Amino acid sequence: MSSELPSVSVLIPVHPHKREVKSAASARQFDYPREKLEIVVVRTTDLSIGPGTKRNAGLKVLRGELVYFLDDDSVAAPGNLRHAVQYFADPAVKMVGGPSVCPPDAPSFEQTLGLVMGSWLAFGPSCARYRPVGRLRTSSERELISCNLVARLQPVREVGFDDALWPNEENAMMDGVQKRGGKLLYDPELVVYRRPRSNLRAYLKMLLFYGKGRTEQLRLHPTLRSLLNFVPAFFCLYLASLLALPWLPKSAWPSLLLPLGVYILAVLAQTVCVLFRSKLGLALRVLPLLVLTHIFYGLGLWHGLFTHPTPPKPPPEGEIRFERVPVE
Repeated sequence: MSSELPSVSVLIPVHPHKREVKSAASARQFDYPREKLEIVVVRTTDLSIGPGTKRNAGLKVLRGELVYFLDDDSVAAPGNLRHAVQYFADPAVKMVGGPSVCPPDAPSFEQTLGLVMGSWLAFGPSCARYRPVGRLRTSSERELISCNLVARLQPVREVGFDDALWPNEENAMMDGVQKRGGKLLYDPELVVYRRPRSNLRAYLKMLLFYGKGRTEQLRLHPTLRSLLNFVPAFFCLYLASLLALPWLPKSAWPSLLLPLGVYILAVLAQTVCVLFRSKLGLALRVLPLLVLTHIFYGLGLWHGLFTHPTPPKPPPEGEIRFERVPVE
């Protein structure tokens, strides 16, 4: 019965250049009582205002008991919301999220990126953000993603998004909720469709950006879990050390090249694994992209050591605007 369902606010921060908000259109199709649903779009004209700032502002005006975070290009299935709210019958559950999957009709390059991002070798446990992995389970920020996340409104309001971080503002927020005793769930069946970057340059730029954000998150909100993310940074150091091979005795070469040989075998094995869930042409493109993913994410991690993450200045009054999308 609708009276037993919690009220839900869908919160969508929109990039200044975006006019079409796909997520708002898909949210209007949710199989959910109209009187229990609101959709709030947050807009700005200033490119420097990050999604964390927009979400923090949006959280203040929401009316629901739960909030469903979607990005402006997330396309959610009509049954997503009703499926997710069942878990909040357990008071300990504070968040439920699922993967953001490349749509099957996307161009081949984007489908290749979807395969790369959904591979364990490229993104480790975070590959669960980009393809359905395993079963329903207790999880953390390493598997959840804010473009497809349902949460209790009050705990998120209390922790908030760290304005000094962009990206990784949502990761720090999820960590904060979990540290306060909140239970986070990952449900592989709670899927949204979202297209990856459209070209190689944009993808590599994203990796640098994400790597920088991860290091900044560790600096501001240190956790032991984040240390695993620094493997690509040390991989970059290792590759740089190989430049000294010509000046080293040849007897030292085998021990120095052994890790590279193991790495190449791992990349080949991951490519074969990808082949079982894709076409041959796409799988072959995955191989070089795996290597580039490690290198550019690692460089981004190093870059984050030398940045100065600070909260931005408060936006001018009226810069952040809210649009309530009709749900009828």
